[in-house]
Amino acid sequence: MSRNRRADADVAPSILLVDKPGGMTSHDVVARARRALSVRRIGHAGTLDPMATGLLVLGVGTATRLLGYLSGHDKTYEATVRLGQSTVTDDREGEVLTTTPAGHLDDDAVRAALAAQTGPLRQVPSSVSAVKVDGRRSYDRVRAGEEVVLEPRAVTVHRLEVHRISRPAPDLVDVEVTVVCTAGTYIRAIARDAGAALGVGGHLTALRRTASGPFRTEQAAPVEDAAAALLAGGGRGVLGLTGAATAVFPARALTAEEATALGHGQRVPATGRAGLTAAVDPDGRLVALVEDAGAGARVAVGFPPG
Repeated sequence: MSRNRRADADVAPSILLVDKPGGMTSHDVVARARRALSVRRIGHAGTLDPMATGLLVLGVGTATRLLGYLSGHDKTYEATVRLGQSTVTDDREGEVLTTTPAGHLDDDAVRAALAAQTGPLRQVPSSVSAVKVDGRRSYDRVRAGEEVVLEPRAVTVHRLEVHRISRPAPDLVDVEVTVVCTAGTYIRAIARDAGAALGVGGHLTALRRTASGPFRTEQAAPVEDAAAALLAGGGRGVLGLTGAATAVFPARALTAEEATALGHGQRVPATGRAGLTAAVDPDGRLVALVEDAGAGARVAVGFPPG
């Protein structure tokens, strides 16, 4: 270990709520957090495209064990859909493929096309997405000149609210929307498919994630500020491991004996709840996520002390 690198155990296991700027990959954000904290064990829950801004959830130290249980929750996005052009990437960063005048579309037609992108959907991800095809990212195959056709996947758009429709040019229509959806939904695919249904093509010009599960951008901070707050003992952009887990899952207060038993991988009496429960010891430390299995509750993932 270099003299300047801390042992991961020297930094409290925590969740960082980062407000990602545009132009950075999620991996870039993780790399910045690693440099700022001088620790290696950091990951993220749910990728954001480089163009996108907003909430990116990071786990530090043993909090990385929690990330897989945070990424599957519903997401909220603010986005701008441009009708009249389609692009290679279904967003503004890709080469324009087609340009079809959209100036004739009235607001009712635009709203109807977007309303059709709500509810349960079979959505085909963009070919330049992070979906793996035979072990390789789809976007890597596309950049290598391969033709990639991805299988549709089941997603649900719970709500799509149109806030504003404008016409920045005679042949273009811009639509500002809020989308609440399940994890794995591609907002740029909504833009693409609505534009295709209208016969004019569509893509995203702006995308911001404002919520992931119970976490909001109002709680977030730039990555270096969140890292500094963690080192200072807390502040904006930082959630302790117990606070993060109990924000997502029901809490179960353990006795000292139960905490010891779970720490050894043993079962404790059932919680009486369906799904995962955050098991917390008398000192307020997250011991494990547990789930009922018959008369007992077993450890789904443990968080050892230290």
